[in-house]
Amino acid sequence: MHLLTRRTLLAGAAALAASGGRAFAQNYPSAPVKLVVTTGAGASPDVIARIVAEGLSKQWGQQVFVTNHPGAAGSIGMKVAGTSPPDGYTLLHALSSTFVALPEIASGFPYDLVRDFVSIGFVCEQPMAVAVPASLGINTLAEFIGYVKQRPGQVNVAVLSRGGIPHLLAEWIKMEAQLDMTSIIYPGTPAGLADTLGGRTHAIIDGLPSLSGAIEGGKLKLIAVGSAQRLPNRPETPTVAETLPAIKRALGWFAIMAPPGTPAPIAAKISADLRVVLDQPELKKRFQDIASYTRPMTPTELLAYIREEQELWKPVIAQVGMKGK
Repeated sequence: MHLLTRRTLLAGAAALAASGGRAFAQNYPSAPVKLVVTTGAGASPDVIARIVAEGLSKQWGQQVFVTNHPGAAGSIGMKVAGTSPPDGYTLLHALSSTFVALPEIASGFPYDLVRDFVSIGFVCEQPMAVAVPASLGINTLAEFIGYVKQRPGQVNVAVLSRGGIPHLLAEWIKMEAQLDMTSIIYPGTPAGLADTLGGRTHAIIDGLPSLSGAIEGGKLKLIAVGSAQRLPNRPETPTVAETLPAIKRALGWFAIMAPPGTPAPIAAKISADLRVVLDQPELKKRFQDIASYTRPMTPTELLAYIREEQELWKPVIAQVGMKGK
């Protein structure tokens, strides 16, 4: 059963939107707001959510507090948010993988964020990073591709979570460059990073924030990023697309969604206030310092972007045979 089996229970929300939704939205929020995160405390999504919560708390004069509900590929947190009253006082901090990969990979996945939730707005994107141990002596993605081709079947790349964007990017690179290398899937960055620095894997692909410490410390060499253009604070690092043009972008990203049935006036106010917060120079700087980049979007623009991302990754998922598994 997906969330919309609760349609009859949420019918009152439509009445609220029709009768008093606009007036209610003008006074929103008049109490603390909960922001649900589908990962554990301290992970990159949690860090991003807490920055957003702090900004919205200042904007609203009401506390926005983060609650962590990890597990079951994000479905636990999605259920917590999706079954909450649709009054704007519970919001979901959603990850790109739950929009893009999980609906394709997990047959019978119980939630569809586009179908079951109300779109609020885009928060930020985090480009994927392709990095190798500094000791390997490789400086570019083209050099790494040549290294793999000289060692067919002998090269391993550490990636995070089966079906996550890092894993899909590794598979896409293999497809485009026609490489015989193996993706080794790790449950978290520390284990994958340890094996890469220890020589058990030859490269690692993860979100740039997760690898920045090892890169800045000189242990890893960043050879490519998954952004559409070179990053403003790392202009020396080429994009993946500069070497493999078919790979237009490979990004982790975050968006705010509301429970199904949330009245449109409330959703519109939250969206507008979120864009005000994200447009603040000091917040943009905080995000950039952790390799995250804001892209304010309206709810309509967000939905269009989600569909673009889904279409971008569908061929990769199908090609590597993960659909429905």
